[in-house]
Amino acid sequence: MYLTWLDWALIIGYIVFSFAIAIYFYRRAGKDTSEFFLSGRAMPWWLAGTSMVATTFAVDTPLLVTEIVAEDGIAGNWIWWNAAFGGMLTAFFFARLWRRSGVLTDVEFVELRYSGPPAAWLRGIKAVYFGLLMNIIIIGWVALAMETVIDVLFPELAVFGYESVSVLGVEIGAALLVVGVLVLGVAVYSLLSGLWGVMVTDLFQFVIAMGATIALAFLVLDMPEVGGVSGLREQLPDATFNLLPTIGGAAEGAAAFSLSALAFVAYAGVQWWSSWYPGSEPGGGGYIAQRMMSAKDEPNALFSMLWYVIAHFCLRPWPWIIVALAALVLYPDLDTPREGFVLVMRDVLPPGLLGLLFAAFLAAFMSTVSTQLNWGVSYLVNDFWGRFVYPDASEKHYVSVSRWLTFIVAVLSVVVTLNLDTIAEAWGLVLSASAGLGLVLILRWYWWRVNAWSELAATIMPVVLVVLALVLNMFGANVPGLQADFPVNLYSVVGATTVVWLAVTYMTRPTDQETLDAFYRKVHPGGPGWKPVAKRHPDVEADTGLKRLALDWLLGVIVVYATLFGTGYVILGPVEWGFMCLAVALGAAVLLWRDLNRQGRAAIFESVGAEEEEPVAPARTDGTAR
Repeated sequence: MYLTWLDWALIIGYIVFSFAIAIYFYRRAGKDTSEFFLSGRAMPWWLAGTSMVATTFAVDTPLLVTEIVAEDGIAGNWIWWNAAFGGMLTAFFFARLWRRSGVLTDVEFVELRYSGPPAAWLRGIKAVYFGLLMNIIIIGWVALAMETVIDVLFPELAVFGYESVSVLGVEIGAALLVVGVLVLGVAVYSLLSGLWGVMVTDLFQFVIAMGATIALAFLVLDMPEVGGVSGLREQLPDATFNLLPTIGGAAEGAAAFSLSALAFVAYAGVQWWSSWYPGSEPGGGGYIAQRMMSAKDEPNALFSMLWYVIAHFCLRPWPWIIVALAALVLYPDLDTPREGFVLVMRDVLPPGLLGLLFAAFLAAFMSTVSTQLNWGVSYLVNDFWGRFVYPDASEKHYVSVSRWLTFIVAVLSVVVTLNLDTIAEAWGLVLSASAGLGLVLILRWYWWRVNAWSELAATIMPVVLVVLALVLNMFGANVPGLQADFPVNLYSVVGATTVVWLAVTYMTRPTDQETLDAFYRKVHPGGPGWKPVAKRHPDVEADTGLKRLALDWLLGVIVVYATLFGTGYVILGPVEWGFMCLAVALGAAVLLWRDLNRQGRAAIFESVGAEEEEPVAPARTDGTAR
């Protein structure tokens, strides 16, 4: 056992504080589903944005980064760095539209945008597919990471005197059993507090987690075996420190990130707009859309997303990467590379700080699991149970069902954890099984012809292709492209999915004119894709200035990557490159800020062509206002 009484005091104090917040918000969360799932649509940008960052700061993320750096060097992080393109796109093109839509969940949006039985089928399928099936996989890999933390910090852990326990005939290790209890504990905390409690604790959790990981990075660099940044440079291959991949042939060094041009373009040019991934949905979605819809107005929705993208990519990565590099030096022969991060915690931190960082990991774990539970159950209740099973029940009934389902989803996610091996494997599976869907999620806002059949085809097709590839592998058959490893398989999956959903779009009837007109008058999206509808409604002032939004998007992308690279170069060298990148980031930030503050930028700072916004009533489960 590596934790002292001081460590345990900090951990217990954190848990008590979290549940105190949950109890404080219990009555407010129980008012109605709008309070439980969207905090009454009264969230300021800084709290909504920080909650997004805290949720994506899961316990699995630093462990995944350690796994990536051990196998591919720093540049391997392009598997998630590429998402900055899509995040900035969501901030400028979609945040205000989500807030304007007035829906309770992004799945409910389906019946606001589309019409008829296909829309109802799509809504129900997406509610179960994302709210249950994908959600328990995501919680499962987060639980897998937490199991690793507990395994390393508590190597002699035993429950009731046993290293493993049989539950319903299945042998479960003591560490996983503890994680299962934690997941159920988080379920209780989440079902008590609703989104208000989740988001307030997210702020607290993020501050603890960030501060503790920064402290860990400084302390591990001071270890004599590491010898600071210069020691890392001396003991690891040069290619490990590349921030951009080595295109083509293999680079020198076992930890070099060497990949083909096709693979790098798949990351930076295809994945960010084509694949659905929690926290990086093209056009926004999931708990990211939930946070934007919980904002008190459109400007707060935009700036919550902008703050999230900057914090997610510019503040968080480097402490993790430094610890991952140090772990390569300290533990070069690990069979499970993700354990390196936790081993550094165990061996470097003094009493008190170890407990604080374990509490930070517990905080990150609770933040992500509580958000995933609240978000996933919002689909199951609002878009399945309330839409198809009991559409006319009371708000008290829906809140009660929400709390029961929160607990049930938590139990199922623990079962999934038993069948996962690596975090990266789960990431690649999710990204492949949604490749091609992203383009529909973007275009449905800007092209009237996209219909429910389009999105249904784009949702199902990549899953079919991934399952087909797995079956062909089992029987030894070979279909070039389809059975390629991730991310190269994105080309074939995205290409085939795009062809299918476009064909389905033109082979099926458009969305009913009445639904399109109602959507256009409510959301008033801009762009040439709505011209036929706009002609019928000359009194509606649609969004304009899309070219300026594209410029803002480009400036935002420059701010993120120049800051990310600049910080890395300042830490690891060459320092002059770092200051050059930071100067570019500062210049782009000034231009972006000036443009956002430009007089007449109504497309950003207020609802275009709308009266002063009235409070939004709780949403009905049929997609209309209650």
